[in-house]
Amino acid sequence: MHFDEKKVLVCGMARSGQAAAALLTSLGATVTAQDLREHIDWAYDPVKMGLTLYLGHNPDEIVGDFDLVVISPGLSIYLPFIEKAKNLGIPIWGESELAFRLCPCPVIGITGTNGKTTVTTIVGEILARHNPKTVVAGNIGIPLTSLVQDLTADSMVVAEISSFQLETAVNFRPNISAVLNMTEDHLDRHKDMETYIEMKSRIFANQRHPDIAVLNYDNPITRAMKPDCRVIWFSESTALPVGVYKRDGSIYARLDTNKDEQHIISLDGLTIMHENALAATALALSAKVPVEHIADGIKAFKDVAHRRELIANIGGVDYFNDSKATNTDAAIKAILSTTKPIVLIGGGYDKGADFTPWVKAFAGKVTRLILIGQTATQIIDTCQANGFTAYEQAGSLQEAVERAAQVAEPGQVVLFSPACASFDMFRDYEERGDVFRQIVQALKKEV
Repeated sequence: MHFDEKKVLVCGMARSGQAAAALLTSLGATVTAQDLREHIDWAYDPVKMGLTLYLGHNPDEIVGDFDLVVISPGLSIYLPFIEKAKNLGIPIWGESELAFRLCPCPVIGITGTNGKTTVTTIVGEILARHNPKTVVAGNIGIPLTSLVQDLTADSMVVAEISSFQLETAVNFRPNISAVLNMTEDHLDRHKDMETYIEMKSRIFANQRHPDIAVLNYDNPITRAMKPDCRVIWFSESTALPVGVYKRDGSIYARLDTNKDEQHIISLDGLTIMHENALAATALALSAKVPVEHIADGIKAFKDVAHRRELIANIGGVDYFNDSKATNTDAAIKAILSTTKPIVLIGGGYDKGADFTPWVKAFAGKVTRLILIGQTATQIIDTCQANGFTAYEQAGSLQEAVERAAQVAEPGQVVLFSPACASFDMFRDYEERGDVFRQIVQALKKEV
């Protein structure tokens, strides 16, 4: 689609929506920017950019006036105005779809329930050593539409892609894709697990040979996926005849049965989750990155903010910010990877999850559970049903952290790993994690 003189409605004026609106305007489109909020934190002057503003209203009455609708990933595809646009034959794209159609270079697209941000960051680190024109974008916080005009044919994009972004995928076709894992999540949005799997599978839906899909051999759902392109498996538990795998404390790879396996890196002393290191290795090898760059990139990786991030040690107690654990599977991994006794802070927005597996992971690990947010009562019911009684409820994150500081003993860990989204109390998991960090840092000053 050429955008000169096209009328485009962009819905949702957060980072990705603003970036999409700015890009479309620069390409000659007439853009209307819509948001239910009347006051937007603009990154630029929308009037000087030539935007028509439609703020504080649903776009139901105006949607039929446009050639294209671009929606924020925060907007459900089941909203009435989107159904109306579809019935009128108006294309519905997300910001990622728009960026992909204008992207002049290869794309690595990474999705999965957990580990997306970490693996995207590691792969970006690795690829940058091989190709200085590598950019990291997408759901990781940098809209690809804000970068796409600066890319050239010899650039490389490493993009984190969420299931919400994949809902609006049409032509999106990464050269290399990955589905890192799949467990129950976002059922408030996707309605059931089958729909959630379908959305994640869209990352490779348009791929054909010679494209590559990287999949987790250990996850039953991803193992059952059947992309119509070459598949490279990674496994933490099985020495695969072809793929990337862990054996004897190291990562090995063999992508061709006619070649010897390669030793990539010893995992000894690395803090990164082994599953993430394996996935990053498989993606980098798929992009033909030399082994030495892969090892160097993995060694150089620093923990991602809000993902098991050590904030402080106060009186012999480590305080970890794992606000990015917005589902039970991520929170379980945080518990299992912690070797010290845990005072756990959890709870938040209800996404329709079953908390039973999370509560069962407490055994022998969690000494005290302090709950906040919308799901507190539901989690307490689950605790009672599973015989876990060391819980209490706090009225705020501030109160929860202060209570955790009172009950935690030297040599223990205070782990903020909510197992829930943040929207009942915070704008997003980043704001939630930032508030936790500020509270802990203030406690440290008081000691």
